[in-house]
This record gives sequence, C-alpha cells and structure tokens, in this order.
Amino acid sequence: YEEGLHVSLTDSEQEVFCVSEEGFLTEQYLLDKLREIIEEVPLCGASDVKKLLAFVHPVCREHLFDIEIAAYLINPLMSSYEHEDLKKPYAALTTFKKMPELLKKLDEMGMRKLFDEIEMPLVFTLYDMEQAGIRVNGEELREYGEALVGRIEELEKKIHEAAGEVFNINSPKQLGVILFEKMGMKGGKKTKTGYSTNAEVLEKLKDKHPIVPAIMEYRQLTKLKSTYADGLAGCIAKDGRIHSKFNQTITATGRISSTEPNLQNIPVRMELGRLIRKVFIPAEDCIFLDADYSQIELRIMAALSGDPAMCGAFREGRDIHTETAARVYGIPRDQVDAVMRRAAKTVNFGIIYGISAFGLSQRLGCPRGEAATLIENYFTQFPVVKSFMEDLVHKAEQAGYAETLLGRRRMIPEINSANKTIKSAAERTAINTPIQGTAADMIKIAMIHVDKLLKGTRSRLILQIHDELLVDLHRDELDLIPKIEEAMVSALPLPNGVPILVEARTGGNWLEAH
Repeated sequence: YEEGLHVSLTDSEQEVFCVSEEGFLTEQYLLDKLREIIEEVPLCGASDVKKLLAFVHPVCREHLFDIEIAAYLINPLMSSYEHEDLKKPYAALTTFKKMPELLKKLDEMGMRKLFDEIEMPLVFTLYDMEQAGIRVNGEELREYGEALVGRIEELEKKIHEAAGEVFNINSPKQLGVILFEKMGMKGGKKTKTGYSTNAEVLEKLKDKHPIVPAIMEYRQLTKLKSTYADGLAGCIAKDGRIHSKFNQTITATGRISSTEPNLQNIPVRMELGRLIRKVFIPAEDCIFLDADYSQIELRIMAALSGDPAMCGAFREGRDIHTETAARVYGIPRDQVDAVMRRAAKTVNFGIIYGISAFGLSQRLGCPRGEAATLIENYFTQFPVVKSFMEDLVHKAEQAGYAETLLGRRRMIPEINSANKTIKSAAERTAINTPIQGTAADMIKIAMIHVDKLLKGTRSRLILQIHDELLVDLHRDELDLIPKIEEAMVSALPLPNGVPILVEARTGGNWLEAH
C-alpha cells in the first residue's frame, strides 16, 4: 500500500488482527515477525502468493497455500480468481474460511497432488525466474530497430509505387479501396466500415499481385517494431535485464503465460523476426543453454492413444514425419521427399488440433479433396489415434470436461451444444486438452526439477517458452548440461514406452542457442 505495509492475520473465524506500519512497528520489524510465524505454521495467501515472496522469501515451501491457484485448478475458465473480499482488510478471514473448502474440492476432483506437488512448488520457481530476468544488449536492440525502420520504408515506397498513389497503409479502409476498387482484385467483402483486409483475406490474394506480399511483410515488420524494438526498450530495468511476469492462472490448458512483456511469442518464421533473439544475451561469464522437448505433443498423442504404429516409430527412433508421409502416400520411407514430409508434418500437428479438410487445404495450398484424402489415409494408417480422439469427445460429452494425464481438468460446457459450429470447436478442445495440457504439466515439473538442480550453482533458469527452457549457464558449470537434460526427460514418463527426447543447444545469444 502507498501508506505503508499492512499485515492481516487470523487463526480462527472469530478474530482478525490487522497490523500496520507505524511508529516502532517498522516494515522490517513486521516482516521479521511474519517470517518467524511462517517458519512455524502454514501461510494461506489471499491471492497471488508469488507477490508475498518478495517480503517473506525464503520460507518453508510446505507452508504456502494460494487460493487463487486452487480456484484456477477447480475451474480454469474463470476470468478472475480473486474474491472481492480479498481486496479488503479482512482478507485473512475470507482466506482462512476458503482454504478448507478449496482443499476438499481439490481432493474430490483428484487434483490435490497436482496442487501440492506441481502448482505450489512452481510459485517459487517462477518467482526466482522473475527476479533473475534476462539480459538485453541495448545497443543491439537499437540497431535492430533501425534495420526494421529501413526495411519498412523500402516496403512503404514499393507499395505506394504499385498502388500508383500515396495512401495510409495502416488504414484498412484506404487499403481496401486500393486493392478492391482501384486495382480491381476479386474477393473483396464490403462491410459498413469498408472492405476487410485482415490476414486471412491477404493470404488468399498474395499470388494475385506483388503488392499483397509487400503489404503482409509491412504489417509484420511494423508490429515487430512496435512490440519488440520499441516495446522491449521500455522494459529494460536498471540492471540491464527484462523481468517478465510469469502467470499460472491465465490459460485454460494449464500453460504458463508471460506478460510485461510477453517473451513467449518471439517470432520464429520470419528472418527479421528471428533476429530479435540476438539482443538477448547471457549474464557475465555465462552462455545460454536452450533445451526443448522434441515433438512432445506428438509423443504424448502416441503415448495416450497407444497407437502401435505411432508408438513403434518413436520407440525405434524413426522420424515421425517421414514415417507418416510414407504411410499416407503409400510409398517406402526412402522415397519420401521434402514436400511430402512437410505435408505430413502439417497433418501430424493439425490432427492434434482437430484440423478439417478445408483447414488442411488452406495450410498446404492444395485442393480440399486432396487434403481430405490425406486425412482419410492418416486415420487408415493410425486407426487407434482415430478411435482415441472419438473416445476423448465421447468422455467430454458425458463428463463436461477433458483432463490431462495427471488429472488437470478443463471444463467444456459447449460440448453438447446444438449449434454445430460451437460443438465442433468444443470437440477440438476435448481432443487437444489432454495433449497440450499434459505437455504443460511436463514442462512445469521439469522447471521445478531444473530450478532445484541449479540451487547453489552460478547458473539459473531464466525463461520458459512453452516446450523450451532457457538457462544462464556459467562457463565453469558445463557439466550441468546432461543433468538438466535428464531432469527434463524424467519429469513425466509417458505410457506405452514412448521415449522423451530433449534437444539442448548453447550459444552467446538466444538466436545462436536456438
């Protein structure tokens, strides 16, 4: 609080003690006393216990309870998990009353272990990561911004020349008039505010005229400049590092999200986008270690479904995309070319998200009939995968939720909707949740293990990006690399003997390590 530190405590439903920083009750005195209490008895935090760690860290890890995280596990679809009463002085009383109720509910839903052994220990790991932050080369970031400006100006000139006039490229209304009226392109859909020029519309037009890919690149680069070149510069702290926030209660799948700024959506496809990783550099006397799970969602799909062909390919160390291509095209593995493998890769990852023939045809740029045949051939070759997916949908229809290997639940209230579009989307969620959610559980366990492994060393875990971990690895501690890999591999063994593979790379900046 602006007026000073306030501590609200209770050990019963009758009395609440509120102590404020005043006179001899200094902030340090209150914190010292609070630490003494926490070492002896459990601390039930009102919400976002991670914020409290700045005041009471280190504490006995078994003595923490976060009702916000407990409520999130029970229902991950809520927009907020903070009870209105938790914002008031008697927050301690509300928290004290809610704790047994939430623990009972977690026990009933089979998620108490998930809460005790993954989510609560993870609070400490995420706190350590936020405190550590990631170092940024400010000069490199400035040069990156200048390079973007140069390319953006080139594209702007090219677009205006192609259009035959100067106009505001950032105005969808003006752009629509140029494309669909002045240049006469087909497929324009006019609304009350003008023609739609969203990414989907431009994707369909990209082969019609060189102006379209130039506009697409222009949009991507202006976003890179505002989000990264400009945005990141404002997030660098006095220590030369960016201290992103890691959130446990945002995503419905159980994945951790990153905000202020978001470091999890650094572009990977565009070359200029990928180059932003060069500005992130290791701490002094360190290198970056980037370790990520290889094809983890496909391995989880194989393991949970038990499909013998898919499990066999992973157990024998064969490339799953080549294997899939050989099967869906009906040819020997050594005859699979790059185009076939790329198509098979799109099918493999698309199946996890319940891709339709139309969606696949859009991604591959092929006729819908050809895409439908690929999907049909896929399910013919991996029949257990199809029955597994159908079973997941059926279970969700009966229970109203889908769950991960460890029992994390995601409610899917729309699964029995009479609206076909809504129901289809819910079915895709029912299929994807056990796979993406299990991957989320696995990386969380890995983070806890790696953080514990690095305690007492000069290396530290600094970033998590979905299936990838980034470590500031001290140059004298390279022997930690196989230990970190093992911590990730052993985090959550998969059924049906499907092996987990971790790929680790090192470098002098994030781009080199990635």
